[in-house]
Order: sequence, then structure tokens, then C-alpha cells
Amino acid sequence: MKLVVVSAGLSVPSSTRLLGDRLAAAVGRAAEVDTQVVELRELAVEIAQNFTNGFPGRALAAAQEAVAAADGLIVVTPVFSASYSGLFKSFFDVLDPEALAGKPVLIAATGGSARHSLVLEHALRPLFAYLKAVVVPTGVYAASEDWGA
Repeated sequence: MKLVVVSAGLSVPSSTRLLGDRLAAAVGRAAEVDTQVVELRELAVEIAQNFTNGFPGRALAAAQEAVAAADGLIVVTPVFSASYSGLFKSFFDVLDPEALAGKPVLIAATGGSARHSLVLEHALRPLFAYLKAVVVPTGVYAASEDWGA
């Protein structure tokens, strides 16, 4: 099974990427998977250029192809202003509208406070339902205090 993790974390190291890696490892314990990670931070310029010229750069095109070819996705975003990040949304805006149709997607987010956990239900789930993905019933949210020391 081909699993793609889409991580919109901006820092290095990133708790958003760490959550994506941990979720992929959990899937790997239950099934044999070939996992690829798409770091949106590395694609930010190409995503912006795609909006202005209508064509994806080489790295963005490879990421779009990986997502379209995946058997399932884990998508992880940091919470900004009580929603997903602009970079996260922009990536899915430049993706082929049918690329996620029927594809299982696990939604996840990270944030500074547990109060933002509803982002899974009020922002992420509707976005992926609109994209015709099959959003798994359980979403995962990790606040700063969930990581410990």
C-alpha cells in the first residue's frame, strides 16, 4: 500500500511533521506500507508560482503525482487563526479536483492549545469531504502539552 503524508509544518524540527511520522508508523505496524512524506514548506514558492502562472514546478508536480497515486493519505497542518494553514489550503487548491475522489484520508493537526482541536471538524473534515475524499471517522489533534518535555 502506498501511503503519502502531507505535512504543512513550517519549522525544523516540526511537531506537525513529527505527528505525521508517528501516525504513518502506526499505520506501518498494522499493514505493509510504502510511505512518502510531502513537506509543503519545501514547496511554498512553487505553490505560489502555480497560482500565478498556472503550471506546477518539477517538485510540486512530483508531489501532486504522489498524492494522486497514493492508496491513502495522512494530512497534517498546524492551526493558524483557528483553521488550517494557508500553505496547507493552497496545496490542495492547486491539486487536481478529482485527485482525492474516493481516497481514504486521515486528518490531523497540531496547535498550541487543546482548545483548537475542533479544527478537525469545522475546517479539515469539510475541506476533504468537498474534495470527495473518504475521511476516516477519527481525526488526531496534538497540542503542545501532548508532547511532554
